[in-house]
Amino acid sequence: MKHTAVRMCAGCRERFEKTSMIRVARSPEGSAMYDPTKRITGRGAYLCYNRKCIDIARKRRALERALKVNIPDSLWEELGRALEEHTADEVIGSDCRSNTK
Repeated sequence: MKHTAVRMCAGCRERFEKTSMIRVARSPEGSAMYDPTKRITGRGAYLCYNRKCIDIARKRRALERALKVNIPDSLWEELGRALEEHTADEVIGSDCRSNTK
């Protein structure tokens, strides 16, 4: 039986599989960055693919506390784009599956 890594969302505080979440990492130099590969070295924090969770985390400064670094507005915008891309991929993927039946 294979182990599934589970992480807590910084926004809603619920637990999900690591592969189904957005990762933000603090680099060794001390800057925060979006980590689409989920493999950048450094401390990481996770968010659900949910607009409300991103908004809650921003309002509560949850990523700043988790990573101990300031999060620039440009990173929040990048996370929003990542959410939109993920949502678009899910819609396209669901359309493809429905067409194969």
